[in-house]
Amino acid sequence: MAAPLKAVDGNADLQALMTDLGTRARAAARVLALAPPEQKNRALEAMERAIRNNAAAILAANAEDVADARASGNATSSFIDRLTLTPARVEGMAEGIGIVRGIADPVGIVTESWQRPNGMTIERVRVPLGVVGVIFESRPNVAADAGVLCLRSGNAVILRGGSDSFRSCRAIHDCLVQGLREAGLPEAAITLVPTRDRAAVGQMLSGLNGAVDVIVPRGGKSLVARVEQEARVPVFAHLEGVNHVYIDGSADLAMAKSIVLNAKMRRTGVCGAAETLLVDRAAAGKNLKPLIEMLIEAGCEVRGDDAVQKTDPRVRPASADDWDTEYLDAVIAAKVVDGVDGAIAHIQNHGSHHTDAIVSADESAAKKFLSEVDSAIVLHNASTQFADGGEFGFGAEIGIATGRFHARGPVGAEQLTSFKYRVHGTGQTRP
Repeated sequence: MAAPLKAVDGNADLQALMTDLGTRARAAARVLALAPPEQKNRALEAMERAIRNNAAAILAANAEDVADARASGNATSSFIDRLTLTPARVEGMAEGIGIVRGIADPVGIVTESWQRPNGMTIERVRVPLGVVGVIFESRPNVAADAGVLCLRSGNAVILRGGSDSFRSCRAIHDCLVQGLREAGLPEAAITLVPTRDRAAVGQMLSGLNGAVDVIVPRGGKSLVARVEQEARVPVFAHLEGVNHVYIDGSADLAMAKSIVLNAKMRRTGVCGAAETLLVDRAAAGKNLKPLIEMLIEAGCEVRGDDAVQKTDPRVRPASADDWDTEYLDAVIAAKVVDGVDGAIAHIQNHGSHHTDAIVSADESAAKKFLSEVDSAIVLHNASTQFADGGEFGFGAEIGIATGRFHARGPVGAEQLTSFKYRVHGTGQTRP
């Protein structure tokens, strides 16, 4: 077994550390690509068990991270919520691993097969991407989600968590490594960068001398902007969630109220939270005031256009920036629009291609919205908070990809594979 990596606290040895880390991950990826599903399942089962057995240690480490974040005086309530682990959230991590274990192994699946006139048979088969680099901030459960999804899909992963969640990620990573060890898989298959040094991010974005095949950023606008600017390898971009809920004139008001309240206030700090409410002008007289009053009474600040401001004196005027803001807090922008076409136009101009919803009893309006809104996830009569790999049945997610690569929306095990062609002949030569 290779010697364990040592943590570093400065820049002197960082390049050597990261190069070694990439070399180990590349070697582990070759092993994982050929590992049978049964072996990966043993690792996942052991990881699930380790998370539960070490829940107290994970929570203790997280408590230290949260205490430091609070002491800094800079952490918002939504940031603390994303950082905080509870017994229920730790159990959710363990349950997610169990669900991932139950997903069919995507590696080696033949997605298409056809025969050419010359008798050759061509197959398209799923293969791992190789080494995935995941750079994330604050949310420590990403370490578990990304680790197990990459394992399920035969990829090695290098995890670089935020400095705020360093202890939490290390405690979770210990459980993942225990699972790899029990199954006889290389421990470098899931590697946690063992330093808070921010220069490690730049090293990963360089590709670690060709070791990293794809980067997945999970964090705020500044992190994603840096990744997209500096990365020398492909990026599964997880842009901000400027998500909309459009209330069509035909919508049932009780349903609209339930969906809007959940989409905004269930958890305000997640990327699937609604940030803008759009209301059809044709039924604003019936729907607008109840929706705005409900949000304000639930503790949500509403920033609205002129029509919205007239419904309640507590509404603050919306600025031009509000239509483009991911608040990740109990704040929402609200606007009256001219029907489904007005809603689509607003989303096209201000959305982030993440998640958008329509509440409507009109099937033609819903069909138009779902067809024309260019977002990774579009919903009809459902909350935007369902923008989550677990809710899609993936067990977990490595992120919500908002670009236009093959991986779009929740990135689960299947999305972490590419393909190759296998051609079977009987001696054919090309004339």
